[in-house]
Amino acid sequence: MDPEPEHLSPTISLGSYARLLRSNRNFRRLWMAQIVSEIGDWFYTLSIYTLLLQLTGHASSVALALVLQVLPQTLVGPAAGVVNDRLRRKRVMIAADLGRFGIVLSMLLVRSASMVWLVYGLLLAETILAAFFEPARNSVIPNIASRGEVLIANTLSSATWSVNLLIGASVGGVVAAFFGRDAVFVLNALSFLVSGLLISGMRFHEPHADTAAPLRAKDLVDFSPIAEGIRYVRNHRAILPTVFAKAGELMIGPSWVIFTVLGERDFALHWHGMDRARGAMLGMSILLGGRGLGALVGPLIAARWAGRSDERLRLGILIGYFGVALGYGILGTSGTVWFASGCAMLAHAGGSMVWVFSTTLLQLHTEDRFRGRVFAADLGFSMLTIAAGAFTCGQLLDAGIAARTVATWTGIAMLVPAGLWSMAMRKAGQNGGLAQRESDAG
Repeated sequence: MDPEPEHLSPTISLGSYARLLRSNRNFRRLWMAQIVSEIGDWFYTLSIYTLLLQLTGHASSVALALVLQVLPQTLVGPAAGVVNDRLRRKRVMIAADLGRFGIVLSMLLVRSASMVWLVYGLLLAETILAAFFEPARNSVIPNIASRGEVLIANTLSSATWSVNLLIGASVGGVVAAFFGRDAVFVLNALSFLVSGLLISGMRFHEPHADTAAPLRAKDLVDFSPIAEGIRYVRNHRAILPTVFAKAGELMIGPSWVIFTVLGERDFALHWHGMDRARGAMLGMSILLGGRGLGALVGPLIAARWAGRSDERLRLGILIGYFGVALGYGILGTSGTVWFASGCAMLAHAGGSMVWVFSTTLLQLHTEDRFRGRVFAADLGFSMLTIAAGAFTCGQLLDAGIAARTVATWTGIAMLVPAGLWSMAMRKAGQNGGLAQRESDAG
């Protein structure tokens, strides 16, 4: 793949996002599918986590739920990558949405503490389907958007994710508090059905499927395509460190457990005689709202600064890591839910920069025939650290360590990936300088 020019245009304006949606029918449908399914997901997440905490009384039950929502994506990742590089990714997304429609609807069967095992089983099944959907969605962006639109598309998707979190967390807490969890489960199930219908209307070319051999069952356990993908990543210096960038977001796993526990034990609201369980959901909603607002603002501002420069995209990832470290570092001093929400906003502004910029770099530098495997690896590595972080956080909280203390140490831990990324940038700069000197000498 040819290297990207340093700048394709000086900046990305706010009008760029409107033009993309107006002129690109395929991206518009994918974007609308994202809106409906993600709002449903945030409704659903609040209800699942508070349900488990109330039924079991243990923070580790929330941590286990999060592990089941992320870790299988690491284990299924190799097979998901092969499938997405052999089949049409549009069909993979539709099949995953239809499967998740049935799975989420089955949550209506959970009625007591004795049925908690069913929650875990359904979360596991839903996660496996998500492991096929997400690499497909990331892989099709370069097929439906021009090279100059890729960062715009990713930033808009990230901003939409953040707005969906704001809406889903805020409205979802209200819906669950006043209408009950069953309404939330039905709404989320229907959101997957609508998403599948929108994606089915997309029309675009998928070059990898034209030359790919037919997929056979034994291909799912054949390691040769996986080994080929590993060699591809290892031999491309622009891809190798970037595929681990999201795995450096060590706060994602702990954040869900920390916010749930803070909402339940520290920041439960008591408006108009509302009981503690419903007040806890509203407290968690405010924390997640701050997280969503930060994730919205961060990439929108940073993308305008970065333009389409590889160097600035990489620097933005480093800045993002430091933003996370600072936000979680001071979260432990929070005295009110509003201050804690502000800390979450700062931290996740940085975290969203890391996510958007690393995704864009991978899309721009990965060949279409390898894109499914590269994004499956990208997702798998990040899900592994999310699962490990959530599990560790749950154990620490159940051992009696305060949620604020765990939050502060999470911020300190973020200095590790920041240091590693800084070393990777320095090495890339040295290699680039050597290549330039060799070119000048030639």
